[in-house]
Amino acid sequence: MAFSLRPTYGDRPHLDGLVTRLRDYLDGELAEYEAGLGLEHETPLERSVLEPVWRRSRELGFYGVHLPEHLGGQGLSFTELAALKEEVGASGRVLATSVLGDMGGPLRIGAIFEHATEYQIEKYLLPVVRAERACCFSMTEDDAGSDVRRMRTTATPVPGGYRITGHKVFSTGGTFADFSILVARMDGAEEVYSAFLVDLNSPGCRVTPGRVPLSGQNIESDVVLEDCFVPAENLLGEEGQGLRISLGRVTANRLLHCPTALGAARRALGLALDFAATRRVSGGLLLEKQAIQHTLADMATDYYAARSMTYDALAALDAGERPRIESFMCKLFVAERAFDIADRAVQMHGKAGMVRGAPVEVIWRQLRMFRVLTGASEIQRNGIVRDLVKSVGGAA
Repeated sequence: MAFSLRPTYGDRPHLDGLVTRLRDYLDGELAEYEAGLGLEHETPLERSVLEPVWRRSRELGFYGVHLPEHLGGQGLSFTELAALKEEVGASGRVLATSVLGDMGGPLRIGAIFEHATEYQIEKYLLPVVRAERACCFSMTEDDAGSDVRRMRTTATPVPGGYRITGHKVFSTGGTFADFSILVARMDGAEEVYSAFLVDLNSPGCRVTPGRVPLSGQNIESDVVLEDCFVPAENLLGEEGQGLRISLGRVTANRLLHCPTALGAARRALGLALDFAATRRVSGGLLLEKQAIQHTLADMATDYYAARSMTYDALAALDAGERPRIESFMCKLFVAERAFDIADRAVQMHGKAGMVRGAPVEVIWRQLRMFRVLTGASEIQRNGIVRDLVKSVGGAA
């Protein structure tokens, strides 16, 4: 894998064409749309702003591109999808997560199809693919993050369905969504969890704006349920399969979070390089200083190493292997190195990099979150050691 701040895929013409068209859309039409609305990364977003992007992205073939052809996608491999996600991460667009359907769209529901009934597919999933409806995922609670078994939201069987009571937090995109894929503990059982499709306009269910995270994005929500009735046909899979459904394809999902962070790191590196090449300090360019040259060299090397190991693991996944320990390693290494790249980019910019909303400052905040979200670095280290011990016949 050659190093490049603008990767090309000449050996895979179809992918190269997709990446080129995606870049054109991100840097052209979408950039103009955002500028016309005056959008910034901390602008509170309305669904009316997002829906045109969902529809246009679908028209261009990006929304749900990873899905199989019979669902309207192009059946991309994990590696191909990763390349597109990296471009989205590198774009710096405010609405980037709406292009491939990361937030509330097809990327959120792709793995759910295998568990859904025909009724659920027709009513809930296919409208998401068609950019007509949106969903969110609700599992996290204040006392149940990485330790999901501390979940307190409960589902009680009643005639015709279930009554659900609880309070979910950090349901990304919930304020724009029509329904939630929600996991609850079965009432009266200690370790039995089920997944439900919950219409967010149901009586007893309300969605409120969530706490604003470090990134400053107004995209989080709380989903509060008070004796909310969910019909039996909205049970996803079978009772007791909630964690398996919600945590299914963990290895693939863990790896697919990495390209977006790699894209952001790539952009931070490019911004630092451009700044150093134009900023004059003490009678010369910042880029002429050896300390800056060495810093840029280290940043580029970290990006190349993180990207290479990620795409190597994705290639293994495409080959039918299960790179479990590698996925832990990739999430750990990408999160730590990508943030360090952003941190050094801010340092290089000096005061200009500490201005709220400056491009490198925005990336810094987003990548600092990535060290915690989707499994903190400490969780990844736990997984690495557990698999290492197993590989030598021990017991963690």
